[in-house]
Amino acid sequence: MTLIIGADQKAHPIPKWLLPATTRSAALGSSSEPRRLLRPPPGGRLKFVRGGEPSSVPRGFLIPPGGVWSSGGFWGSSPLRRPPFSKFNILDLHELINKSIPLSFMEASSWLCYQARGFGSSRVWLWLLLALVLLNCSLVLSASPYLVGMGSFDITGPAADVNMMGYANTEQIASGIHFRLKSRAFIVAEPNGKRVVFVNIDACMASQIVTIKVLERLKARYGDLYNENNVAISGIHTHAGPGGYLQYVVYIVTSLGFVRQSFDVIVDGIEQSIVEAHNNLRPGKIFVNKGDLLDAGVNRSPSAYLNNPAEERSKYEYNVDKEMTLIKFVDDELGPVGSFNWFATHGTSMSRTNSLISGDNKGAAARFMEDWAEQMGLPKQSAHANSDDLRSLHKTSVLPRRVSTIIPEPNEITDDLIQLASSYEASGGRRLAGSSITRRIRSTQQNKPKFVSAFCQSNCGDVSPNVLGTFCIDTNLPCDFNHSTCNGKNELCYGRGPGYPDEFESTRVIGNRQFLKARDLFDSASEEIQGKIDYRHTYLDFSKLEVKVSTSAGGQQTVKTCPAAMGFAFAAGTTDGPGAFDFRQGDVKGNPFWKLVRNLLKTPGKDQVECHSPKPILLDTGEMKEPYDWAPAILPVQMIRIGQLVILCVPGEFTTMAGRRLRDAVKTVLTSGNSEFDKNIHVVLAGLTNSYSQYITTFEEYQIQRYEGASTLYGPHTLSAYIQEFQKLAMAMIANKEVPTNFQPPDMLDKQIGLLPGVVFDSTPLGVKFGDVNSDVPGNSTFNKGSTVNATFYSACPRNDLLTDGTFALVEKLDGNNNWVPVYDDDDWSLRFKWSRPARLSSRSFATLEWTVPEDAAAGVYRLRHFGASKPMFGSVRHFTGTSRAFAVR
Repeated sequence: MTLIIGADQKAHPIPKWLLPATTRSAALGSSSEPRRLLRPPPGGRLKFVRGGEPSSVPRGFLIPPGGVWSSGGFWGSSPLRRPPFSKFNILDLHELINKSIPLSFMEASSWLCYQARGFGSSRVWLWLLLALVLLNCSLVLSASPYLVGMGSFDITGPAADVNMMGYANTEQIASGIHFRLKSRAFIVAEPNGKRVVFVNIDACMASQIVTIKVLERLKARYGDLYNENNVAISGIHTHAGPGGYLQYVVYIVTSLGFVRQSFDVIVDGIEQSIVEAHNNLRPGKIFVNKGDLLDAGVNRSPSAYLNNPAEERSKYEYNVDKEMTLIKFVDDELGPVGSFNWFATHGTSMSRTNSLISGDNKGAAARFMEDWAEQMGLPKQSAHANSDDLRSLHKTSVLPRRVSTIIPEPNEITDDLIQLASSYEASGGRRLAGSSITRRIRSTQQNKPKFVSAFCQSNCGDVSPNVLGTFCIDTNLPCDFNHSTCNGKNELCYGRGPGYPDEFESTRVIGNRQFLKARDLFDSASEEIQGKIDYRHTYLDFSKLEVKVSTSAGGQQTVKTCPAAMGFAFAAGTTDGPGAFDFRQGDVKGNPFWKLVRNLLKTPGKDQVECHSPKPILLDTGEMKEPYDWAPAILPVQMIRIGQLVILCVPGEFTTMAGRRLRDAVKTVLTSGNSEFDKNIHVVLAGLTNSYSQYITTFEEYQIQRYEGASTLYGPHTLSAYIQEFQKLAMAMIANKEVPTNFQPPDMLDKQIGLLPGVVFDSTPLGVKFGDVNSDVPGNSTFNKGSTVNATFYSACPRNDLLTDGTFALVEKLDGNNNWVPVYDDDDWSLRFKWSRPARLSSRSFATLEWTVPEDAAAGVYRLRHFGASKPMFGSVRHFTGTSRAFAVR
C-alpha cells in the first residue's frame, strides 16, 4: 500500500493502480529520474528525492494522489486537459498552490484519496478537479494581476560601544535602544512572468557589500529568481543606527573600521524579510495614491536652491518636495496587508548627541502605521484558518503592543490593588537558557499575518525635519543665511524640530505627521496599478563617465565626471548636525592650514582640482587606495516598473531640484512616441538604494558649495550623468532591450579592518548577580498616565547577544489569574532601554529601563523586567533576567 501524507499529518492509503510508474515536476528540474514522496516531520517540509540529492517544497503543497504536475500537463497517471489555471508556469503554480489551497481542501483531497478504493480513476480525478475548482477558484482563478508578499525582520545592531552612522561624530556611541530597527520587504510578481523585490531598511543607507552578500544568499536559496536586476535595498537615512557595515574606508573611520556584528545582523534581517515576503506570495491587488504633506520638511540649504534658474523654480510652489506617494497592497483573501510610501525628509530629528538606537521619524511613522493597522484588525483573519489557529489568535490578540494599544480594563486603582502591588518585590537576577529569552510582543502573534508598512526615503538631500528653522544656540537669533554660522562659527548653528528642545518629541511629531498622511492616502487609495512588471539595472564607473551636456550657445559638449573627492564644506556639516573647527558651508576657497593636513593623506593632482572646481578638495577619496578604497567608483543604477509606477533607485542623496530633474527626464522618455506609458505614470525616486555615494546636487547648487555640493563626489556634472544613464534605462525598457553591464563593484569583505575591541568579560560586585536591581522602583508607588517609571539593573554588555527579534526590556502586567503578562518591549515607543558603564574600561555595567506610562494604559499592577547576556572570563555567554518590584498605574 502506498501512502500520501495529508495536511493533517496522517497517512492515507492510495491504491497502487492509481500510481504512475514515475512522477516528474518541471518545477524541481528537468531530470526524468523518478522521485518518491517522503513523510515530512511536523512543521517540516515535503521532500522529493532525485539522485540522492533532496529538493524541497514548502510544507502544505498539494500533492495530487500519485504524482505532481509535470511539464507535459500530466496529473497522476492520466494525461488530462490542463485546467484554466495551468497557464501559469510550473514555478509560479508551485507558489500559488502552496499559498492558496485552503487547509480544508488539502484534508479533503487526502480523504478523497482514502475513499478512492473501488472507484474508477477517471471519476476520482474528476472529483478532485471539481474540488479544486470549487474550493479554490477564488484564489487560483483570481482576477488579480499580481502575486504580492510582505515581510519584515529585526535588524537592530549592537546597542553598546559602536559609533552611530550618519553624523560622523566620534563621540556618538550607541548605549541603548529607543525602539528597534527593521527590514521591511515587498515582492510583486506576475503569475507567469517577472517579479521585483523592494526592501526598506531602518539604516542610514544601503551598503554595496551588504547588497552583494544578500544577493549571494538569495541565489543560494532561489537560484536566479532574485538577482541584482530585480532586487532593490533602500535605507531610510536614520542617523541613530550602529555604523561599520559599509566597505569603503571613509564611511567607517568613525566606527573604528568594519563592525562585523553590525553587518551580519543587517544582512541576516534583509534576507529573512525577503524570505518571509516570498513565502507570503498570494494573489492580490495594488493601489497607488499621492498627496502633499506640508509640515514635515524644510530646505536646509535655501541659498543653494536659489541659485537654480528662476524660470525652473517658478514651476514649483515650494523649495522642497511636499508630495508623498503611497502604494497599498491588498490580498484577495486577507484584505490590506501593507503599504510602502516615498517622501523626502532627513532622518535627523534625533540629534548628533543621541546615543539610543532609533529609526528616527520614518521608523517611528512605520511603527505608528503598523500599530494602527493592528488596531483596525489588518490583515483580517483568513476564512480557512483552523480552530487551533483561531484559538491562538484569540488568546494573543488581547496582548497589547506599543503606543496607544493597551486595551482598557474596567478595574480602578483601590487600596487593595496598591497593597497587591506592594506584595511583589524585585525577583533578583537568575540564569536563563538562551531559548527562554522572551521574544518581542509582536512575535507572540506569529500565527497571524503581519501588516508591513514602510516609510521610504526619496530626494531628501537638502530637506530637514527641523521645521522651526535654524538658530544660534548662544543668542537664539537666526543663523547666517548663506553660511549657516553664528558669529562666523558653524558649530553654534542648529536646526530646531517641532518638539524643541526635546528630540524625542520632535521625532514623534514628524513621524506622526508622516503616519497621518500615509493613513489618509491608504484609506482613500482607489487607483489600481495595472500593467506589466519590468526592471533595468546596470553598473557604471562614475569616476570617469562621459556626459553630454548643453552649452550656453545651445549646442552640446562632452564632459567627464571625476574621481570622488569631498570639499571643505563637507567638514562644516549641516544645520542638522554641525561640524567642528573653523569649517563653514559655502566655502569655495579652502583653508591653507587644512590643505597642509590634507596633503599628508593625499595631494590632489591638477586635473583632479580642475575637474572638481569650484569645489576646494579636502579629501581626495577617489584616489586614496590604502589600506583599501576610500570611496566608491562603480555604482548601480536601477529602474523598477510595477504597472504605471516607476521607481528610480539611486545610490545617494539627491537634493530637491536634482530629484525633480531626474524624475521629469525619465517621465519624458517613458511617455514619448509610441510608448505604452501614458501621462498618468507615477515616477518616484528611492534614495540611498543598493549602495551609497553621498550627495547629488544640480550644477547650479554645486557652485555655491554648501554641504550638499561639497559632498557631491564626482564633480559638477554628477546629476547630468545620472540623468543621461537613467534615460538610457528608460529607452531600453520601452524598446524591451537589455542593458549591458561592463563593470562590477568590488567585494572587499575579506579586506576589512575592524579596530573595535571585543567584550573581554562582564562582572558584578561580590554577592551580586546579573539581573539584580541596583535602583528599584519606590515601594508602594503609584504612577499616573504620562509619568515615567525607572529601574536600574546590574547588567552586561548588549554586544554579547543582540537578542534579535527578542527584547532587553519588558513591561509586565499582572492579570486576573495572578500571571505576569508582557505588554510592552524595547520596540515600543513608551519604553527605553539605556545601558551604561561606570568607566570606559570597566567590566561592570548597568541597564536602566524607563517606561513612560501611555495615556490609554490600563489601570493595574505592573513591573519592569530586564533580559541580558553576560560573558564570563572563560566559557560561553550566559543569559539572565531580573525584575523590579511591582507598582500600580492609575
